[in-house]
Amino acid sequence: MVMHLLVYLPLLFPVPAALAARPLADRLEPRLATWILTASALALAGLSCAALGVLAVAGMVRLPLAAYVGHWSASTVRKGDPVSTIEAVAAAAVLAAAAGAGVRMLWRRMRALAAAAFEAACLPGRGQLVVVDDAVPDAYALPGLPGRIVVSTGMLDALDPADREAMLAHERTHLTCHHYAFVAVAHLAAAVNPLLRPVATTVAYTVERWADERAAAVCGDRRQVARAVGKAALATAHGPARRRLPDAVLGLLGRRRGSLAAAGPVPRRVAALLTEPTIPSTTLGVPLLPLAGAASVVGSSALCAFAAAHDLHLLLELAGA
Repeated sequence: MVMHLLVYLPLLFPVPAALAARPLADRLEPRLATWILTASALALAGLSCAALGVLAVAGMVRLPLAAYVGHWSASTVRKGDPVSTIEAVAAAAVLAAAAGAGVRMLWRRMRALAAAAFEAACLPGRGQLVVVDDAVPDAYALPGLPGRIVVSTGMLDALDPADREAMLAHERTHLTCHHYAFVAVAHLAAAVNPLLRPVATTVAYTVERWADERAAAVCGDRRQVARAVGKAALATAHGPARRRLPDAVLGLLGRRRGSLAAAGPVPRRVAALLTEPTIPSTTLGVPLLPLAGAASVVGSSALCAFAAAHDLHLLLELAGA
């Protein structure tokens, strides 16, 4: 039966997406890469759940009670249904685990966003920029209503005026472009399907590159932004440990907090800023290949899930005839 072959493919399509995530991040304009990776991760996670649902339903329709309620022949379903009971039970268990992981991740992200909004509202002053008297070098954006940019005096002391301009432009981009939403969606997809974790990690990187490029456009000097990122990383590495912040925080050094080794792929960002910028995504023909690749992976996954569901529908129609 076609369903038995196709229904498993949506569970495997996240693998090529995970393998292609880093090359796409390195070769595409960061904003385009972020959109492609986030949308693909969300679609592939949903389609893998749909495939698991088809497998679980294929096992459930064999039950006498289901046949009685659905008015079909249980014996006809058993003869035509290639999905074994073990497969159906395993699929149902995996689907329940994926749904539970997704709900937990969604709850964590909602709590993190609420915590960030509360902290932003409690900060002194009404302006977007808040300077806190703290020797620990730190700079980050807090999403909220309104969002705030928090910079410590330790970070200001580590940067010269040009570096500060680059840093503030970077943090403003995080707020105005709603980067936290992209990161949250990618991590939600990875929670549902762990094969997508490399994609989520890459999205956390591409939003930083997006902010870097926007800061470079504002400052008019890519090397200045690279110096600001490098100086901030060095200041953080040699300074005392930073306090725990909400998961919704995005900053000059990425979401991870701690030593330079854990501050995210800073060397890759600096190297990208020291090279020629990627051709903008609006240039005719540039995004066609990655867009076609992403569309083919997501489209193939959707086609397989739909074909498996349609095949099961035909079987039930035959059993009910």
